[in-house]
Amino acid sequence: MPCFGRVHHRGRKSGRAFSTPVKLFRRGDDIVITLPYGPGSDWVKNVLAAGGCEITTRGRRIQVTDPVIFTDDGMTKMPALTRRILSRVDATQFLALAPVAARSVAAG
Repeated sequence: MPCFGRVHHRGRKSGRAFSTPVKLFRRGDDIVITLPYGPGSDWVKNVLAAGGCEITTRGRRIQVTDPVIFTDDGMTKMPALTRRILSRVDATQFLALAPVAARSVAAG
């Protein structure tokens, strides 16, 4: 099962700080967040507009960047249990983000 976490983001228009609970998991270096309500949620739009956010998971706060929405077509590298559970509610879209530290190492 994916773990739980919080996405810390700012409103695109208001600039207010928000914290949104999410289900997430690791896929390689990336952190992948499930989007059971699709990519149209305000928090997703805020993260995309900002180009990243911070995520709290397992007691750690991680800065992430390079948000990418993708659809699991059955061929992507997804945990089988996650795919099976979310496909039952037709939730096949996800948001992948790269931790800033992992991005720096890969770029250097």
